[in-house]
Amino acid sequence: MRIMALIIRILRQIVRDKRTMALLIFAPILVMSMLHLVFNGDEYKPKIGIVNLPEKIEAQLNLENAKLEHFETEKQAKKDLSASKLDAYLMFDQMPPSVVLEGSDPSVNGAVMRWVQGAVKPLQPNGGNQEIKTEYIFGSEDMGQFDYFGPVLLGFFVFFFVFLIAGVSFLRERTTGTLERLLTSPLRKWEIVAGYIMGFGIFTMIQAAIIAWYAIYVLGMMMEGSFGYVLLITLLLSLTALTLGILLSSFASNELQMIQFIPLVVVPQIFFSGLFNLETISEWLSWIGPVTPLYYAADALKNVMVRGFGWDMIYKDLLMLVAFSLLFMMLNIAALRRYRKI
Repeated sequence: MRIMALIIRILRQIVRDKRTMALLIFAPILVMSMLHLVFNGDEYKPKIGIVNLPEKIEAQLNLENAKLEHFETEKQAKKDLSASKLDAYLMFDQMPPSVVLEGSDPSVNGAVMRWVQGAVKPLQPNGGNQEIKTEYIFGSEDMGQFDYFGPVLLGFFVFFFVFLIAGVSFLRERTTGTLERLLTSPLRKWEIVAGYIMGFGIFTMIQAAIIAWYAIYVLGMMMEGSFGYVLLITLLLSLTALTLGILLSSFASNELQMIQFIPLVVVPQIFFSGLFNLETISEWLSWIGPVTPLYYAADALKNVMVRGFGWDMIYKDLLMLVAFSLLFMMLNIAALRRYRKI
């Protein structure tokens, strides 16, 4: 009977917490639905450039299942390839033709080479498979999946742990009464927000720097660009996660409710950050990526670590991270004004 009384008390406690009840059902459905949409998306069609292709040869090729663009000179094709507008381009100055790959995504490289083998097969003697000469703008044939996924995972783990630590830490400030005492002091709301962000920010930025250093120099993650840019990206991402974690903690009354935000706020970002090819995801979901901080951080990290780009190619992503941080700061100030007892 005593055990039954304990069971009944726990069940009543869970039933009374409407948010927990909703998330027990809604969160798994949301994650499974996203997995379904990601893995059951359309088959990826490579974007191929064709340089100065004679009409007689073009008539013999199998050019289906790819997005083709014709160029008169290799210089034009290489410019689009370097800007990631193409996955590869074909040169028909010899037979079999040579292929120049963008090279930053191993799965796309595989899709391109499979398409090329099928496209030029009618031109090969007796339908054979002659070796096709390949070149890479970024990466190499030895590049593994971890090298491509590494920058996205690095950004995700920095965001996840900073978000969690910041949210739970700020929640404790509220539940212990520290924040309530600060609200009755002469301090202005923006000064309280700035103080908390700077205080927590020092430790979260150190954490982000250590994670980035370990991933690159201990685990050997691919690094073509400057570590300074990687450090800057992770620091801005951690600041975004910090301000978002503090903001959402204002709407949680305990650690469990804070953790419940993870499947709603953090997990969906991983699906739209570039870990999976965004071009195969349903078009009506494509708007989600550009409204998430991890989308821009992952893009900047890939540009630096895999492609070796510098400031001119990542500054827009960094400005978006700064914009997210400023937005969350302003919302934090508004939350303090609205909830004096939070």
